[in-house]
Amino acid sequence: MRPNSQKYQKVINEVFYVAKKNGGGLVKSEAWEDQEGKIVKYSLAYINLLIFAGDNGRVLGNDNTHQYYHRHFMGEITPVDDFKDYQDLVDRFEKEIKEFIKWE
Repeated sequence: MRPNSQKYQKVINEVFYVAKKNGGGLVKSEAWEDQEGKIVKYSLAYINLLIFAGDNGRVLGNDNTHQYYHRHFMGEITPVDDFKDYQDLVDRFEKEIKEFIKWE
């Protein structure tokens, strides 16, 4: 569970638009850290309404906005039981989106 502190600072706020020829959609990353510099809140999402129209187009995502670590995949939400740290989660997310985003 993430700490219940209100003193978060947004340190990552990125949106990457994927060219249609590479699969389309967008990748959105947001993260907040506490006063000690630890990532305590995050949201990673691959959004593409052409692949999945439910869940606001979120094909794949990870976040902890509901007080637990969880994964979104085409409308299904499952807990992430083996959460290590934010960087590990980013690495996994980047591997998973390669199924949908094709680089030439």
